[in-house]
Amino acid sequence: MKVSDIDIDVINTAHIWDKEKRDFSLAVVVKTWGSSPRQVGSMMLIRDDGHIVGSVSGGCVEGSVIVSAKKILSESSAEILDFGVADQDAWSVGLSCGGKISVFVCPRKKIQPNLFSKLNSANENRDIFQIECDFRRGEIFESKSLNSNDDCLPLRLIPKPRLFIVGAVHITQCLIPMAKEAGFEAVLIDPRNHFATSERFPNIEIVNDWPDDALKKFRLNENDCLVTLTHDPKIDDPALLIALNSPLFSISCLGSKKTHASRRARLQKQGISEEQLSRLNGPAGLNINAKNPAEIAVSILAELIKDWRGET
Repeated sequence: MKVSDIDIDVINTAHIWDKEKRDFSLAVVVKTWGSSPRQVGSMMLIRDDGHIVGSVSGGCVEGSVIVSAKKILSESSAEILDFGVADQDAWSVGLSCGGKISVFVCPRKKIQPNLFSKLNSANENRDIFQIECDFRRGEIFESKSLNSNDDCLPLRLIPKPRLFIVGAVHITQCLIPMAKEAGFEAVLIDPRNHFATSERFPNIEIVNDWPDDALKKFRLNENDCLVTLTHDPKIDDPALLIALNSPLFSISCLGSKKTHASRRARLQKQGISEEQLSRLNGPAGLNINAKNPAEIAVSILAELIKDWRGET
């Protein structure tokens, strides 16, 4: 089976419940056909008191999964649940639009001890971590080398995309909450500490250093991206020099086409090659005729998502 991504928000809750010694089951979508509303790897936690986190469908099979999960908890054995239009149960839970779904439900006792703690640590350190849902053994455990067969589902924790924003401007105030809702971690960089303040930008990491010094404090990798918004070459260009020599998945700059041409010329004079410059998105954002700060933020975020997902 294809490797699927782990839902870290669900895993974080599982880590908390595990530390509290709460009993729960983890439900994972392991196979879909047709118009299933959730992708393989989607997760839902079902606690012994009925509290749930996450989802395995658009709401059409959750009720049935919860009932089965409570039974699975009492028996301490994992089970695969199948729903589809050919099944009487599928109609009763609302999956009547041509889709089919298989859900692996595993009780906490069949999940490797300390697995959620390891996943939590890997996430905090922005490390890749791999696990497997083994249907034959009815267990979930850490895996160093992911198998790919009909008896298991390989899952991989990949750090959330991290967005470095250079410039504490109005667009930034719109972009940050949108990016966080879309699953990005955000870091604001601006040496002008009278602009980049916690009052203007609450609940975000702020680095009041020059961008080249600020970025050197981070271990940049292919899960990172950067957008410059100040229009000031003294601030933007040092950030771009670092970014273009790093494996970021997206690098964007705000400004007109004329401004971008001047920017490219400056960077070339500082040793940046044409191949490196080809990675530079400018003007930043998809062309949706955005005018105000919120619309521009939407266009920038849309481009970042496109680059992150690898779609053209």
